[in-house]
Formats: sequence, structure tokens, C-alpha cells
Amino acid sequence: MTTATELTGDYVLDPAHTRIGFVARHAMVTKVRGAFHEFEGTAHLDGADPAGSTAQVVIKTESIDTGVEQRDQHLRTNDFLDAPNFPDITYRTTRVEQKSDSEYRVTGDLTVKDTTKPVTIDFEYTGNAVDPFGNLRVGLEGSVTISRKEFGVEWNTALEGGGVLVSDKIVLEFDISAIKQGQQGQ
Repeated sequence: MTTATELTGDYVLDPAHTRIGFVARHAMVTKVRGAFHEFEGTAHLDGADPAGSTAQVVIKTESIDTGVEQRDQHLRTNDFLDAPNFPDITYRTTRVEQKSDSEYRVTGDLTVKDTTKPVTIDFEYTGNAVDPFGNLRVGLEGSVTISRKEFGVEWNTALEGGGVLVSDKIVLEFDISAIKQGQQGQ
């Protein structure tokens, strides 16, 4: 078992084992799921005092993928993320609170397009392990629902029977595997 002191240190997200995804309701009847495939993230974890932990993530908007290229191209336009003018979505922590042995509330500034707003994400610490290469990994899972309109992503179209094509509420999902830096396996 790894102690809190042993967990303390600097980490980088492992993009091969981390998923940053989203869910949006489409046409009021079904959910469309997608993910961003290009991102970088770093964190400093303080095992003894989680409030001293920090993290930042930079997501490349161009890397959005819903499995439908025509939809992905539309999401990259100014109607949604405007990838040519705003190539990054960023999140930088401002506060970390420990809620229980495995639950954390992380507050930070989320920037989408040219709008920055505070967003609080509840995370579950899913554990740690030393991989076959000698790297200490930690796992976290979390999600949060945001209003895309609050971030200037307002495009929509009305449906004939009422409602809209794309929901305002978007669920952001985080399945994180982070590797501790400065250890034997590096």
C-alpha cells in the first residue's frame, strides 16, 4: 500500500490511458458521446494535505471526436468550439477539498473559447499502482454538468415538435491515469 507521503509529487496525464469525454443530448431523445484525443495535463499531488494539490489541463479543440466526421467538423466551427481561433480548452485548479478517503472536490477555472468560469468537479480516487515499468500511477474519475451557453457555445436549431437539436447541458467526463515524475521507471 502506497502511503500519502509516497503519493506526494508531480504527475503527468498518461494520454494512452486517460479519457476526457463529454455527453450531450441530441434531438431531445438520445445521447451523443465524444472525447478529445489530444491533451496535456500536469498535477502536483499533496498526499498529506490535499488542499495543497494543483492541476492544469490543456485540451486541443481540433481533436474532438464523436465518431461522425461531419458532426466533428461542425463542432470545430464557430457554431461550437471555433477551433481555428480557440485551439485550446483549459482548466486550472484554484482549490482542492477532500470530502472522504476517496472523494475530492476540485474547483478551477475552465476556459472555453474566450470565456472563463469557475467549475467544480467531484472526483473519486480509484487507487494507485506501480506499472510493469516501475512507474507509480494514480487513478481518478469525475464528471460535471455545465451549460455550454455560459461559455459562448450557443448554436442550436428548433425542432418541429418542440425542443432543440442540441442540449444546453453537457456532461464532462474524466477518467484519469497520471504517472508520478522523477522515479525509477522514467
